[in-house]
Amino acid sequence: MPAGGTALTGRLRAAVDVLAAVDPDGLSDDELVEAMVELRRQQARLAAATTRLTAAFDTRRVWAGDGSRSAGSWLGHRCRLPGAQMRAEVRLGRRLGHMPATADAFAAGHVAEAHASRLAPLSVGRTGEPFTRDEAMLVGYAKNLSWPEFCRAVEYWRQCADPDGAEQDAATDDAARRVDLWEGRRGTGLLSATLTPMARLALQTALRRIEQQLWQADWAQAKDRYGPDATPAHITRTAGQRRHDALVELIARATTAPTGGKRPRPLISVLVGYETFAGRVCELADGTVITPGVVASMLSEADIERVVFDSQRRIIDLGRRRSFTGAARRALEITHRYCAHPGCDVPAEACQGDHIQPWSQGGTTHPDNGQLGCSHHNRWRWNHRNGHDPPA
Repeated sequence: MPAGGTALTGRLRAAVDVLAAVDPDGLSDDELVEAMVELRRQQARLAAATTRLTAAFDTRRVWAGDGSRSAGSWLGHRCRLPGAQMRAEVRLGRRLGHMPATADAFAAGHVAEAHASRLAPLSVGRTGEPFTRDEAMLVGYAKNLSWPEFCRAVEYWRQCADPDGAEQDAATDDAARRVDLWEGRRGTGLLSATLTPMARLALQTALRRIEQQLWQADWAQAKDRYGPDATPAHITRTAGQRRHDALVELIARATTAPTGGKRPRPLISVLVGYETFAGRVCELADGTVITPGVVASMLSEADIERVVFDSQRRIIDLGRRRSFTGAARRALEITHRYCAHPGCDVPAEACQGDHIQPWSQGGTTHPDNGQLGCSHHNRWRWNHRNGHDPPA
């Protein structure tokens, strides 16, 4: 048994020593791919076991012997970790004792600590009783959905389980809206803000559009200077600096806009018959979940679209056309959200519509035969279909 350790931690240390001694260069690509997935599953299992032992440590008040005020403060001091992080782990351990389906999936490595932490607050308070009823369904979401889809599904479930609480939270978010601007050293500015979901989306969309224009200008300048040898490393302006300059440009455009000009209107989607949830659901154009009360308050300031599903992920027929534009394009944005390539999180508005079965082979321009793709993965798919080398 290793000095200073128990048989339990000694075996764990030995296993980690074996893993630490692995030479990544000695692994094949397939072995490395397998390791990336399996290691994270085992990492989740270790986190689950640690959380379970932490719950016992908390319940038995082992931490009180040296005068500590809580298990979280004891762990923070002894492990030299943030106290808030340790207190959150203790709370998770307490709640998992009343979340059997989540605890089992966590222990098996089917869900990660992030999933368990996202579900834990729902197991108490006003959502506690419906959570007990629906826990298996929510764990199923964690096992099978991507992280953004899982979070959206959980938020819709919370709205159904506690509609009054969801509206109260929305009202709290609205009341908390603020922007603060302080003068820093040498006349610089320090900006801090808490935005409502609608304001966040409006600002994010406008900044992203201008930032992309600035990036294209930077890239053109780099190509003019370095020619075919130009790489993104030759762009001197950082992403953060571009966002700063995009904000300045946004302000300039706003101050020079015609008085009384047409104001942009947020787009709110009301989905009816969507397969995962009972009833209708409401969200902003980028998929941010909002409550029916927020929709009602925006009726005079927003564009409302009603999207009807007649079966699983299927929108009513939109006709035949060559390109995904108009309603066909919007249907893809609603049903797919992100680039279709696994693991790519480029949002729908920055993607191109693509045919699953190519148009040249008789594929129709219909949501059932459509997917979204960022420019990189659209090129990747085209090269793959045509037997060309993938883009660098």
